[in-house]
Amino acid sequence: MGCRVRYLWILVFLAGCGTTPVEMGDLGSGDAAGLSDGGDGGAPQTGKTTVIRVHYPAGIKKIAIRGAPGQAGGPLDWEKGKAMVAGAEDVWTFQSEAITVATEWKPLLDDVTWSRGPNYRVEAGATVDVWPHFTSTHGEVVKLIASFHSAKLKSDRTIWAYLPASYGENTRARFPSLYMHDAQNLFDAKVAFGGREWRVDETLDGAAEDGTIREAIVVGIANSAERIYELTPTEGGMGGGGGDAYLAMIVEEVKPKVDGMLRTRPGREETGVLGSSLGGLISSYAGCKRGVTFGLVGAMSPSTWWDQRVLLGLVTASKGQGMMMRPLRVYVDSGDSGPSMDGAADTEVLAERYRGIGYSDGVDFKFVVQKGGQHNEMYWAERLPGALGFLLGPR
Repeated sequence: MGCRVRYLWILVFLAGCGTTPVEMGDLGSGDAAGLSDGGDGGAPQTGKTTVIRVHYPAGIKKIAIRGAPGQAGGPLDWEKGKAMVAGAEDVWTFQSEAITVATEWKPLLDDVTWSRGPNYRVEAGATVDVWPHFTSTHGEVVKLIASFHSAKLKSDRTIWAYLPASYGENTRARFPSLYMHDAQNLFDAKVAFGGREWRVDETLDGAAEDGTIREAIVVGIANSAERIYELTPTEGGMGGGGGDAYLAMIVEEVKPKVDGMLRTRPGREETGVLGSSLGGLISSYAGCKRGVTFGLVGAMSPSTWWDQRVLLGLVTASKGQGMMMRPLRVYVDSGDSGPSMDGAADTEVLAERYRGIGYSDGVDFKFVVQKGGQHNEMYWAERLPGALGFLLGPR
């Protein structure tokens, strides 16, 4: 796989103290099992119980919690941890009525090993669930299915998967999934087109350390000799038009297999599709036709020009499908340089079509033009952190 370069900016997580970046944990619901913290002493009581649940198979080790003491002296501090209460299914619980303000906190293994990434944060009286990891620093790229046969396309291809840093360590954790095309270009420069890879694994490994992007499983679908046919929605005078069959392969054949093999979160709000060039075209088309499956859509340098810009009409027509059938978040980008100017003018029109059917910049839509960006893997790799950050959100 590509060289795993560690950037200086990811080192901020190392200090287990209140100066590390703050990110919200995943919010849970309902009352927590477990005992109340018995060390509140004379600290003020809010009348509301703050519940923190850590999901982790600690084995013979224990989970402790440290955190900011709060304005009036809360139950936590950064110097010594409080034991969390072990419960069924590897759930560790801490609860207190003495947390009166939003509080930063972090779990530790045996009150020694800090969880990776930035501090967590809990609001007073809230319940928060997290699935941390403590020792893993990078994920793993695996050949998930060496030769996947599609009855829809009557062809075979390799299915790759990136499993995030938490995957092997925290077997209680489940993850969003992102389906990406042209898998040969995603992880390994030795097999990538032109020797340039997207650095998907390095990007997500770094983000797991600083919390800027949620950990996710990436499913890489290898392209075939029929790439043009598979990644285009219409014939277009160039032998295209297999897009519906290709999407049927992903939705009806690949995804059920992946959901059965890996610990995914299979709902549309946790399932995305992303690609570039013709891969961007088919990803945008997937949002038009398969939005009930793909709630997150990323189209990088999409081939909007295909078949006299047929995609523009398809996006506009998708408005009639209603919000439940359309993607929840859409990311579109391009460069503005090189022989083709990376199709910037067409892609800007595409962005306007998304806005025209109700998407709002910075809310559920993001459009980026990279100054100097050209139509190749080097620039897609550079824009990938921003695309993933918008679609998946921070930890």
